[in-house]
Amino acid sequence: MKRTVLLSAIAFLSFGFGMSAHADCPFPKAPETIPDGSTASEAEMIAAMNAFKAYNEEVKAFQACLDEETKQRAASGGGTMTFKAMQAKKLAAAVDELETKAKKFNEQVRIFKARS
Repeated sequence: MKRTVLLSAIAFLSFGFGMSAHADCPFPKAPETIPDGSTASEAEMIAAMNAFKAYNEEVKAFQACLDEETKQRAASGGGTMTFKAMQAKKLAAAVDELETKAKKFNEQVRIFKARS
């Protein structure tokens, strides 16, 4: 019994790692930090703004990549309904994270501008 459970677990983990290894569209990575608007320098705020602009472009590229993957899947005759739903969830997660982080950054921008 233990052997069956162990083999099932190994097979499941192998499948999961295999799926992530074949992912063509890298999930966009949000900027790690958001400067504190009450103490940040202008240079720090500008650097953060540039990082968020780049992050926004990464999210756009991620969407284009997901769209291309979906087109390729449809052209090959694969099961596209489930695949489209999965791609939509990936995109929604990326957009949600972008919106959440951008909102926090914009709050710090307002605090920064209020200091002047």
